[in-house]
Amino acid sequence: MIVKEIIQIGNPILSQKSESVKFFPSSEHKKIIKDLTDTMRASNLVGIAACQIWINKRIFVTEIRKTPTRDAKDIDVLRVYINPKIIWKSKSECTIYEWCGSVAYSKLFAPVKRPKKIIVEAYDQNGKKFQRKTDGLLARVIQHEYDHLDGIAFTEKVTDMRKIMSSEEYKKRIIQNKK
Repeated sequence: MIVKEIIQIGNPILSQKSESVKFFPSSEHKKIIKDLTDTMRASNLVGIAACQIWINKRIFVTEIRKTPTRDAKDIDVLRVYINPKIIWKSKSECTIYEWCGSVAYSKLFAPVKRPKKIIVEAYDQNGKKFQRKTDGLLARVIQHEYDHLDGIAFTEKVTDMRKIMSSEEYKKRIIQNKK
């Protein structure tokens, strides 16, 4: 298992638009996907983009694992997105707290408004093109990681700066209220 250092906000790499992937699948891309997966799991994240581990390529992975507080309907398998494009967004939006491995090592939570549903088009790890219509947490994670590929951090989309909180405060105030 290879766990890479996650770049933190303020590093100019996170503000760059990532380059499209050409000539895949390849052993290089398989290694990137493995490193992304290992780093995401070791860091207890639900998604991670290649730019977060110093790789300027349009690749991200998602995996929404079971936790004691996560809604069972949100659980999802490991998915790979190469050269993704969000081709449709619902007009209906919702505001949910987000966090990021690249922002204070996942220790900062803030409300972000995003479309509830999306359709994403991408290539998988085998070079097969697919489309996926999704909603809920997966739609949010895809939009968050997609933003990374365009050099956008979730902190640029915070809806109310007064509601930013630490992970400890989030767990006490938000998670406890859901139980």
